[in-house]
Amino acid sequence: MRLSELKPSTRFRKKSKRVGRGQGSGHGKTACRGHKGQRARAGRSISPGFEGGQMPLKRRLPKRGFTNIFRKKYAEINVRDLSRFEEGAVVDEKALVRSGLIKSVYDGVKVLGDGEIQRTLTLKVHKSTKTAREKIEAAGGKVEVV
Repeated sequence: MRLSELKPSTRFRKKSKRVGRGQGSGHGKTACRGHKGQRARAGRSISPGFEGGQMPLKRRLPKRGFTNIFRKKYAEINVRDLSRFEEGAVVDEKALVRSGLIKSVYDGVKVLGDGEIQRTLTLKVHKSTKTAREKIEAAGGKVEVV
């Protein structure tokens, strides 16, 4: 038996409602859509925020702030995550992606200072916090800004 061969028991399989198949079915004629109106018509589509012509909530509420389209997004890693690299290793963005610490580089890599490190590493990153730099240099490593 394989996972792909598993099927639910017949007593747990609910039959779909067959609408528009005659009056005797109880779901005939209007096919559970009611009489007339927008929802009874074919090809109906009402957007999720539509309130019947009333001014929608998303337009009634005041707008605040703005989105900075020039914002840079950095892939962040902590000092404690660097312990998986070998002593004396050069850690750059490719090594971080290969190790699975980050999924994508985005606009760069930033090292944060959470945790401790005992290994001597050379980091080639775009940014680092002051505490992260101090901890890495205290362990004998160095941080190079790319």
